[in-house]
Amino acid sequence: MFALAATSLTHILVGDYATANMQSDEVILLADEKGTVTWKGWGMMNQGCVFACTGTVYDAVQTMSSGVDAWRSTGSTLLVPGYLTIFAGANAERGNLDEARRSIDEAMGLMEATGERLWEAETNRIAGEVALMVPEPNAAKAEAHFEGALEVARKQQAKSWELRAAMSMARLWRDQGKRQQARELLTSVYGWLPKASTRWI
Repeated sequence: MFALAATSLTHILVGDYATANMQSDEVILLADEKGTVTWKGWGMMNQGCVFACTGTVYDAVQTMSSGVDAWRSTGSTLLVPGYLTIFAGANAERGNLDEARRSIDEAMGLMEATGERLWEAETNRIAGEVALMVPEPNAAKAEAHFEGALEVARKQQAKSWELRAAMSMARLWRDQGKRQQARELLTSVYGWLPKASTRWI
């Protein structure tokens, strides 16, 4: 169950939702069979993320809420900021900005309360993206969130989070006409990737 749940999260992050959903279903079935709330909660959080990422909004909210409740009923908040962050990003992409903001606020509150900082960079990045999606976009607020995401990712030496944050910042700068700054930022991050390209800027 641990292997299925952990790798399901990886599949969600790379966009392989079919595999993630299949593995989440298997985790939930095994958890029911064994009577373990912990693993069922983790499986449901994964499944909620899949639903959110594939546009099944009602099922996403219900499943994610149930999964988080089950997980927390064991006394654990580990990983919850990360799942709330994924959930926020998926809702933001589908225009559910109130739900996205609620999830971001909850994730940030949990990080402050527990000290779990694994997802801090990505949570800040998603918060920045949401700031650009509202009816009156706040570019300054978005840039501050992206800068925070970059700072945290660099401090943690988390290259995947740094790349995501750099891409968000570069898109913002490109849209503001700061193409050279955008290119320089991406080049500095892409330097550690083989055959990297910034042609899209």
